[in-house]
Amino acid sequence: MPMRAAEIEELLRESFPEAKITITDLAGDGNHYAAEVIDASFKGKNRVQQQRAVYAALKGKMDGNHGELHALALTTKAPD
Repeated sequence: MPMRAAEIEELLRESFPEAKITITDLAGDGNHYAAEVIDASFKGKNRVQQQRAVYAALKGKMDGNHGELHALALTTKAPD
C-alpha cells in the first residue's frame, strides 16, 4: 500500500522535530515523492551523512521491493 505524504512527514518529524520538512507527491500516485529536510542537526555533516540520517528516520519504509515507499528524491541541508 502506498504511503501518504503525511505519514512520511510524521516519520521524519520523530527524528527531526524542529526541521522544516516539505513533502511533494511527484506523480500523484503515492509512490514517488520529493522531500526537503532542513535541520540544524545537519550542520557540519556532508550530504551523504545527512541523507543517511533521513533514510534511517524512515525506519525501513524504503527497503527493497517490499518497502512501502517506492521512490524519494531527497534534498537535505542545514539552515542558513
